[in-house]
Amino acid sequence: MTEPRQAATVLLVRDGAPGLEVYLLRRTKGMPFAGGMTAYPGGGVDERDGDVEVAWFGPSPAEWATAFGCDERTARELVCAAVRETFEEAGVLLAGDPQGGAVVPDVSGDDWEEQRQALLTRDLSLTELLAGRGLALRSDLLRPFAHWITPPVEPRRYDTKFFVAALPVGQEARDVSGEADEASWLTPAAALAEAAAGARPMLPPTTHTLGQLEPFAEVAAALAGSPPEPLHPISPTFEETADGRWAVLPDGTRIRMVVPLSS
Repeated sequence: MTEPRQAATVLLVRDGAPGLEVYLLRRTKGMPFAGGMTAYPGGGVDERDGDVEVAWFGPSPAEWATAFGCDERTARELVCAAVRETFEEAGVLLAGDPQGGAVVPDVSGDDWEEQRQALLTRDLSLTELLAGRGLALRSDLLRPFAHWITPPVEPRRYDTKFFVAALPVGQEARDVSGEADEASWLTPAAALAEAAAGARPMLPPTTHTLGQLEPFAEVAAALAGSPPEPLHPISPTFEETADGRWAVLPDGTRIRMVVPLSS
């Protein structure tokens, strides 16, 4: 059985005209994990995400460890991975004044893009990026949302902590991920409707967390209401029936599995 890799993913949300919207990426077909599937920005923990030198404002790693039921080092890695991956895959940086003042308002310039690329190639660490600009990681902008573990039957396994964060004022999410061929802001209801119609395949954790996000009418409510249920690791089993393949959650909830159409 493959040991799951620690990973972090972020439900980036904003208040749009139709209500609360979430930022979704459609992963490029042919990728080794979840190719063709719609997902949130996120990815596996990098070895430098545990750097204790990173400037930090907000709930401490110890507090995050309590929230997610893990050790403090893992909690530090997960929060840093959440911030790093959101910048790498959406061009949004959850960082700002080390004393809790303003959040950095714009990270779209050429100098920022150069540093984002350096993060992707691992020529630059998140700690180095923030230190060079006099910024701190802002863990106060994140809330714990969910915890999923890939089932043991899968060859690629992740122990993934889900966070929710508001799009910072002055920043724009950008389609900069080389791992995605589409980026969209959608209401949870619209995304789920497309998934149900077979037009937007997604893995069970994405489907389920969109359903948890759907009742929140606005960003403030989503942040205040997170996590939407007590955090516990969810690892589904799979069931084949005459009408399709299903992921079955520990509470008996069944989620239809939709496979992306081949290109």
